[in-house]
Amino acid sequence: MDALYPRVLASRFAECFRFYDGLLTAVAGASLVKGDEAGPYANWDRDGEAVLALLDREMLARVTGIALGTASGGGSGGESGGGRDGTMLVLTVDDVGRAAAVAAAGGGSVVAPPVARPEWGPTCRTAHLRDPDGNLLEIQSY
Repeated sequence: MDALYPRVLASRFAECFRFYDGLLTAVAGASLVKGDEAGPYANWDRDGEAVLALLDREMLARVTGIALGTASGGGSGGESGGGRDGTMLVLTVDDVGRAAAVAAAGGGSVVAPPVARPEWGPTCRTAHLRDPDGNLLEIQSY
């Protein structure tokens, strides 16, 4: 399982899917592992390791309850984001609650507390945070 990987938040999922699918498969040697241009999620791996994941921006906004902005730069970006979130780092951990507490103690802010997400996987739990500079991070466990 991948410990850390980037996720692009897409307003125009189908167009971004075609762009990244072509670039990653034809140039970077990655393979599409999950998803298609209908969305809301797709990911590409190379040699069994994550290269990139693509996620529909509106779906994530509904899940987290934070305004993520649009391709034109609108939206608040959450409490401390101050702009458009275009990417999000995803960190896989054993204990989402503990990771969120450590992140908050280290100066981050929890924007969506730890919660079970069985629609993403039977044992999936996530929390969404911002680092002290406002960058978006998802903590997840499976």
